[in-house]
Amino acid sequence: MCGAASGWIGVTTHPLSSPEHGDGSSGPQLTTVSIYGNRGPSTRVRVQDWIDHLGLDADCRNYASLANAGFSTIRKHFASVLAAEVRTRRLSGVTHQRLLLSREASPFSRGEVETGLLRRATHGIYDFDDALFEDVVGWRRILAKDVKCRASVSVADVVIAGNDYLANWASAYNSDVRVIPSCIEPAAYRVKRTWDIQAPPRLVWLGSGATEMYVEQIAPALREVNRLTGARLVLIGPRRDVEHPLLEGIVDRQPWSTETFADDLVTGDIALAPLDYTPYSKGKCAYKLLQYAASGVPIVGSPVGANGPALAHFGGTAVEHPNDWVDALMAMIGASSETRKAIGKTGVDAVRKHYSFAAWAPAWQNATGLSS
Repeated sequence: MCGAASGWIGVTTHPLSSPEHGDGSSGPQLTTVSIYGNRGPSTRVRVQDWIDHLGLDADCRNYASLANAGFSTIRKHFASVLAAEVRTRRLSGVTHQRLLLSREASPFSRGEVETGLLRRATHGIYDFDDALFEDVVGWRRILAKDVKCRASVSVADVVIAGNDYLANWASAYNSDVRVIPSCIEPAAYRVKRTWDIQAPPRLVWLGSGATEMYVEQIAPALREVNRLTGARLVLIGPRRDVEHPLLEGIVDRQPWSTETFADDLVTGDIALAPLDYTPYSKGKCAYKLLQYAASGVPIVGSPVGANGPALAHFGGTAVEHPNDWVDALMAMIGASSETRKAIGKTGVDAVRKHYSFAAWAPAWQNATGLSS
């Protein structure tokens, strides 16, 4: 587990004279650095879940334990952000034995902090699960995520990419790029017991406020399916005061929490995984599809980036064009319960085989230098 479970503020439980600082005494197996705390999905999925699964003794350094690095969040927590910035820049001058950097270390760096951390590590690993090199719109351009990503990939000893799209890009800057998808622990999920649809059908989606835009892009189709069947849209994620005009009146929101999300997922009849075809979306790692599959919920989604092979593994329905969403959802609603059950069972089996921690543990341990 993490020596600093509460994030950066917790400070390492190991003295600065540990081998993580190069003098040969005992210390943590791994140091991790992330801009987000465990409330941030990327840190939780790509870092903390691996530490928990393998029972690692890790020193986790999370920048101010923020859920995101948006302008409003930074402004709201400016005092703690300023203190975290000072600590992070100091940390970039310390030598660590094995250091895993997730995405970025500082919202204000232009790569100097990230490269400092990775270069000074005896074994520096950079992990990313989004097309940060395409993240150059508005405020994000000022944060220079693309610059930091390219710099980090270039100096890391090993790069862990969440999918082939990211790995292909990273391979132009680093000769040791490993593809390790985001993984789950299947035993943490409940599997549906019945695939009968009780009126009204329940279309379920799980995600963050930042990705809800993909649901809004298929709002006309969802409104039409509601008109035809009375279907309700169950959104597991953040609360909103105002709904999209086309979704108003058909949405049931469930707040996401580690304690309740698995129970909420299995109440869905069909799971939604829409994406658009932008370069940034092609870097998405299909994590919500793994969660749907582990719950045995049939999936209808866009075959963009990592969604494509995931849908194929899980027996899901791939919607190639936005105009096809109504037909795809109506076909799944109209299918027999045995058909939906077979699809659900295919997903449960496939997520264990292709996306579980057990399946990928040897590769992750090798990439991080933790192989026995």
